[in-house]
Amino acid sequence: MSIASRAFDCTDPESRAAGLSAARSALKGGHLVVMPTDTVYGIGCDAFDGRAVASLLAAKNRGPDMPVGVLVGSWNTIDGLVSRVSDAARELTRAFWPGAVSLVVEQAPSLAWDLGDTRGTVMLRMPLHPVAIELLREVGPMAVSSANVSGRPPAATMLEARDQLGDSVDVYLDGGPSEHAAPSSIVDLSGPQPRVLREGAVSTARIAEVLGVTVESLA
Repeated sequence: MSIASRAFDCTDPESRAAGLSAARSALKGGHLVVMPTDTVYGIGCDAFDGRAVASLLAAKNRGPDMPVGVLVGSWNTIDGLVSRVSDAARELTRAFWPGAVSLVVEQAPSLAWDLGDTRGTVMLRMPLHPVAIELLREVGPMAVSSANVSGRPPAATMLEARDQLGDSVDVYLDGGPSEHAAPSSIVDLSGPQPRVLREGAVSTARIAEVLGVTVESLA
């Protein structure tokens, strides 16, 4: 538990620089950070810090049966995180990254992380938000979930996130209201056929159009 969380207005250049510096230090110290993305606000930590991931799940009041996804700051980052980048994954990343599509893929077996009960998969996304991208490119992959307590609405503003998560988070980065205020669409590529597990900011029809195949939707 943080002694006192800190908030930074990232629409102001000086405050943004201070906020990103504080966020880097917090993440390296195993603490949690709330940051804006192009969908909803996210609560995140170092993806390779198992204790920090456990703290993230505790802050959201959920267990490892609901594993945490990973945000990356570049297209090439995924090459070291997955066992194989399929043609479908390449097509979707080219079309939608950075953006509001999350991909569930088989993770590289050598990865030393614990994101929850992932059954050998990982959910990856590259967000379309300058604050998130800058932080991710400086600190590397982050385990990130929507910035809310489980069962409550995802936060579309920093204040909504802070109201729910309080001092369980060390640093809050305020980038203004979320552009979409809707979660990402989740596409499962770990099986023989692509499946949409959640239809969010990008429609199933648009995903199918990019892939050129029929896409099963479980949304």
